[in-house]
Amino acid sequence: MNKSRSMQTPLAAVRGLGSAKSGLHHWWNQRMTAVAMVPLVIWMVSLCILMTGASYQDALAIASHPANATVLILFVAVGFWHAILGLQVILEDYVAAEGLRLVLIVVIRMFAIALAALSILSILRVAL
Repeated sequence: MNKSRSMQTPLAAVRGLGSAKSGLHHWWNQRMTAVAMVPLVIWMVSLCILMTGASYQDALAIASHPANATVLILFVAVGFWHAILGLQVILEDYVAAEGLRLVLIVVIRMFAIALAALSILSILRVAL
């Protein structure tokens, strides 16, 4: 170790290294999706209450209304994105093997994207 490097404070030695490079962006995305989920969940609970006791045709009409279909799609998209971000944090914190961690993150992302796409296509089929 050279002499000028050994004179650095521990904070200066690690500044710009490690997960802090992308951690803020990930943290910010997770918080923004959580905030976005609040009105979406309220809308979804309202829809569920509205559909309580409704016939199949009435429930279909409610779900196919453009505003409700849009909120359903946003709920699915934002919900899956929030879940992906949260599961990634869990894997990064608790899976020590880097290769396994990377494989699990990719598999979870692919699975979640496939489920989100299937859900959105199903909503579109009902709405259109």
